[in-house]
Amino acid sequence: MIPPVPLDHQDTSPPVSGDVPVARPTQPPAERSIALVHEWFTATGGAEQVFRQLAEVFPAAARFALWRDPGVDAPELRESWLARTPLRLSKALALPVMPLVWRTLTRERFDVVITSSHAFAHTARLGPPERTRYLSYVHAPARYLWTPGVDDRAGGRLLAVPRRVMRALDVRLSRHVHSYAANSREVRDRIRRHWRRDARVIHPPVDVEFFASARGVERIAPRDYLLGVGRWVRYKNFDLVIAIAEAARLPLVIAGSGPEETRLRRLAARATVPVTFEVQPDRTRLRQLYWGARALLFPVHEDFGMVPVEAQACRTPVLGLRRGGLLETVVDGETGVLLDSTDPRDYANALGRLDELDRTRIPAQAARFSGREFASRVTEWVAHECD
Repeated sequence: MIPPVPLDHQDTSPPVSGDVPVARPTQPPAERSIALVHEWFTATGGAEQVFRQLAEVFPAAARFALWRDPGVDAPELRESWLARTPLRLSKALALPVMPLVWRTLTRERFDVVITSSHAFAHTARLGPPERTRYLSYVHAPARYLWTPGVDDRAGGRLLAVPRRVMRALDVRLSRHVHSYAANSREVRDRIRRHWRRDARVIHPPVDVEFFASARGVERIAPRDYLLGVGRWVRYKNFDLVIAIAEAARLPLVIAGSGPEETRLRRLAARATVPVTFEVQPDRTRLRQLYWGARALLFPVHEDFGMVPVEAQACRTPVLGLRRGGLLETVVDGETGVLLDSTDPRDYANALGRLDELDRTRIPAQAARFSGREFASRVTEWVAHECD
């Protein structure tokens, strides 16, 4: 039964190839001016959580972003001139001018620039690389440029030529970056393949303490439904999630929001099991949903994926695809089951294996991805690169 709405191995090896051969600043980190740069704030997603944590680690840093949507909770930010144009309403139309915007962000100069990048933020320059140290935390090389098979925003033959041009520009305008950190081994390998640069792995921060600290009534939930959580976009495979629930003959809850909502609701209306939608649940409600679920369904090839970590913090095992970030966040056979299949019957058959797991041991895996661990790794990275 779905609970009611309540009242109320880390790879830290430093980059060894492709670094820009310039002298490093000599003053100690505490005395340096620091800028934090983020793409845009349009939702509270994984990239935004990383930037919030960076702002806490470096509270005196200046903070820049292309724009912030009205009503979106974000740290104090300085928006680019793009925020004052109609282009802020369309990322697709703004994409070609983003490299220019990052080069004209401000006339100020900083000793250290740390970018949080999943598009072109890593191309930002706020000082000559001979004097400014550039570090880039990468959520993924822009998918619509480098992996259009996953992100269909750059799909189609008509965009093949512009995509090649943008790829070349992406590489050329980021040569000044001294050091990269990737949010997963998956992204590190993509950085090596696409940009010919090395990177250390620093997993993003997950608020595992919050999700683990459920109230007593939540901890004894019957766990009689399956759960899907995430942005309702096509590559997240929520249509497969619905099919798995049907094959397992179990109720399903889908939590999140996104442009695929209408299509998913049509699929749910034809499903042979109850499918409930939870639109933009707050964190407390989401925690309750995790604790009440028999399993999190995550048949997705994700770069990292915070959702599976949140679920594991709630003693909820993950049933997912043996690809990408799940290879780092889930211990197959201990905190979940990973499959090479996209056949819903295979996932339904694997549910019995989840019931054999010791749920009390699952949160220990989630604890490896805490905000405290992230802050420690980032501090170590910056200190090493600015020593």
